[in-house]
Amino acid sequence: MRTRALAALAALTLAGAVLAGCGSASAPSAPTGVDGLEIPTPDPRPADFVARIDNPWLPLAVGSRWEYADLATGSVDLTLTVEAGPSVDGVATTTLVRTAADGTVVRDLYAQDRAGNVWWFGREGQWQAGEGGAEAGLAMPAAPRFGDGFRTASAPGLSEVATVADVGEEITVPLATYHRTVTLDVEDATGVRTETYARGVGLVRTDDAGLGAYEPGRE
Repeated sequence: MRTRALAALAALTLAGAVLAGCGSASAPSAPTGVDGLEIPTPDPRPADFVARIDNPWLPLAVGSRWEYADLATGSVDLTLTVEAGPSVDGVATTTLVRTAADGTVVRDLYAQDRAGNVWWFGREGQWQAGEGGAEAGLAMPAAPRFGDGFRTASAPGLSEVATVADVGEEITVPLATYHRTVTLDVEDATGVRTETYARGVGLVRTDDAGLGAYEPGRE
């Protein structure tokens, strides 16, 4: 059952703090989910990032292409492609180009850290990390965990928070049925949208559209 889980995240954090205060508690385990990450990140170090984005939930190999069909009409609703991106705040980025059915184009900049987390570094023509107080936020954790909540970015006029609302839900879209999935509820000033990602493929479903064609890039 899908649920908003920021409360669950707070409960887990409180439980961890209680255990940390007990002298008899076992040694802490390695960080998982978003543990240990500073989100958004005010001062990203280029040495902490890698050239390729191969996070299994959000793979962005240059040359990749996704095509989404409107679930009501079957017509192409959205197309995503991947290009090499510019350097942002000293970090090499990858550009995800979103082309809507009406021809509107949005270009988002992403980079992956050495732990496999993907960060959102900007949207061309609107904001860019390191400029005007904007900071990179988390787009996709390396190991998404049910209940994790995180800011996707911090920029003037932008307030967006994502929550891992489901893990492992079976999703059927025009292209295929996927079992290894992660679902995010993303809330911004316009409301809440739902995005489902399949391991090894990336975004497979939005509120109104499902993946109809996918061509992975070859880097």
